[in-house]
Amino acid sequence: MSETPVKQQSTAAFYGQAIASFGVAMAATAIGIFQLSADAWVRGFLAISVLYLVTSAFTLAKVIRDRQEAGQIVSRVDQARVEKLLAGHDPFEKL
Repeated sequence: MSETPVKQQSTAAFYGQAIASFGVAMAATAIGIFQLSADAWVRGFLAISVLYLVTSAFTLAKVIRDRQEAGQIVSRVDQARVEKLLAGHDPFEKL
């Protein structure tokens, strides 16, 4: 009764859509900042702010993913311990 964990993988279409979406969003933001009728230092500040936001979002996504993967590893280790205990247990053994 061993359940092998199913590794979830994204399809190529989902991966491509994520990349395209990111590219479109960054391009639209860059064009919006460039076309903004403001001084160069205001546009520069907005550009740096957007880059900071993007890197923070990547970091947050990585931390969440790492925490989830660590939880799955602990769960698998616990499951292996229980299976080992159950495999070594003989219910008909006299005490």
